Amino acid sequence: MKRAALWPEHLLPPHHVPPPWPGREVRLDGTVTYVRDTPATRADAEPALYVHGLGGSSQNWTDLAGLLAHRLDGQAIDLPGFGRSEPGRRYTIPAFAERVVRWIEHSDRGPVHLFGNSLGGAIAVHVAGLRPELVRTLTLISPALPFLDFRRSLQGRMLPLLAIPRGERLAAWRLAQLAPEVMAQQVLEACFADLSRIGEQRRQEALEEIRVRYEAAHYAAAYVRTFRGLVSSFLRSYLPGAGSMWRIAAAVQAPTLVVGGLQDKLVDVRVAPQAARAIPDSRLMMLEGVGHVAQVEVPRTVARAVLHLLAETEEAGRRSDMAG
Repeated sequence: MKRAALWPEHLLPPHHVPPPWPGREVRLDGTVTYVRDTPATRADAEPALYVHGLGGSSQNWTDLAGLLAHRLDGQAIDLPGFGRSEPGRRYTIPAFAERVVRWIEHSDRGPVHLFGNSLGGAIAVHVAGLRPELVRTLTLISPALPFLDFRRSLQGRMLPLLAIPRGERLAAWRLAQLAPEVMAQQVLEACFADLSRIGEQRRQEALEEIRVRYEAAHYAAAYVRTFRGLVSSFLRSYLPGAGSMWRIAAAVQAPTLVVGGLQDKLVDVRVAPQAARAIPDSRLMMLEGVGHVAQVEVPRTVARAVLHLLAETEEAGRRSDMAG
């Protein structure tokens, strides 16, 4: 593990707040996966795939994908049961990882530069560790890798739901009690350290995303079942066996950037450094005054770290070719 470095700020595109990138429905293995495309601005751009976190959607990558479009040809998918994708049959880390693998194979764009935030980070580690040929580089932002002290997460208050039979019904009832505006504000407060960084455009988009959730009858069940699957993966990681997320992380071969927010309220802030220590070729960047979604809260800083990772990886490839 080493400290992440930053690409020069002046080499980034000018500040701009784009609308969500256009999306489309793709039928994959019998169900619809919703994907947003961020077109590259250079003909030689390499493929990238962005995977959101629990309760998030492909819109979480709007700013970062735009900042990287001169270097990466981006796609962001809605995981089964989230955003505008149809529900899935299973909501476990391996099942989500299988969907990501199938998407890379279906789109015929691999190997990709793979990005994951929170739950998406755990999924991305699973993909990179078990299918290394599909991943060029790996970027993890507040990855939801295993930790057992749920007092360090606002999600800990959801744990009792997992012990209640049909807990998703209680979650759906709770969702129905809150106005979309209240829910959107709660989500923003949980995910951001500094709400002043959220402009009015992004607030309205967050509200629209909440309204999409309210219209999806399957959303509460998908959320609770996914949370249950995530907690199960945490517990298995501290038991013997090949299913440990930490063992899978240690098998990751791709050059990796790990980003953590020191004011993260959802994932224990000690997880990002632990992830960087576990992954062999890793760089770590911990951000003061930043919460759970650094790619939304401080997208330019994250983009600079990603661009330095890409430049470093390119240079290592050139040296390897010359040595060969």
